[in-house]
Amino acid sequence: MKKYILSAIVLTALFGGSIAQAQSGKKGFTKLFDGKTAKGWHTYGKTTAGSKWVIEDGAFHFNPNGDSNGGGDLVTDNEYSNFHLKIDWKIAPNGNSGVIYYVKEDPAKYNQTYSTGLEMQVLDNDGHKDGKIPKHRSGDLYDLIKSSSEPVKPVGEWNTAEIICKDGKLEQYLNGVKVVSTTLWNDNWKTLIAGSKFANWADWGTYKSGKIALQDHGNEVWYRNIMIKQL
Repeated sequence: MKKYILSAIVLTALFGGSIAQAQSGKKGFTKLFDGKTAKGWHTYGKTTAGSKWVIEDGAFHFNPNGDSNGGGDLVTDNEYSNFHLKIDWKIAPNGNSGVIYYVKEDPAKYNQTYSTGLEMQVLDNDGHKDGKIPKHRSGDLYDLIKSSSEPVKPVGEWNTAEIICKDGKLEQYLNGVKVVSTTLWNDNWKTLIAGSKFANWADWGTYKSGKIALQDHGNEVWYRNIMIKQL
């Protein structure tokens, strides 16, 4: 009996830490997507989610071949300021999409989510033409900061993205690797914007609270395991 008890203690010592780490990885996070319904989400400027966003196998799947009026970016019902977002994504061959955040939903003033929001790029780097443009590849802070490395998985495989925003400090992770780090809203941030396509876009990148969006770029894309922790 003592031998079995000792074995159990040894196994706990060896593997208990990893289990605890796995549990702590979700501690404080809440689901933004239940994997079954579009509860908590709607198409930008509307009250419900567009029909092109199909829910299957626990994921949002954007089907570009659906109802011609069923597209548009999905946005959260709620706004977030300081947060840690986790999300899995998978892109189809030649596909383009993005996770957009700090979106100010005011369709009378801003036509699109990207009129105000920052974007972590989701892309088939090799198949889509944007892959040839610096700062437009997967993991990049779109058109502002190139990823420090490219730990992206092959097209058709799931990737895990994380976006952490806390008091102006921004970090983007792809598959566990930090690929972007910067500070928002200071003089350097204004310089980055001035050197980007957003230089003359009124209010772009200025909001300190906003909604999170999944982009309809006209290509097939999947999103699942969407969780957030408010910091």
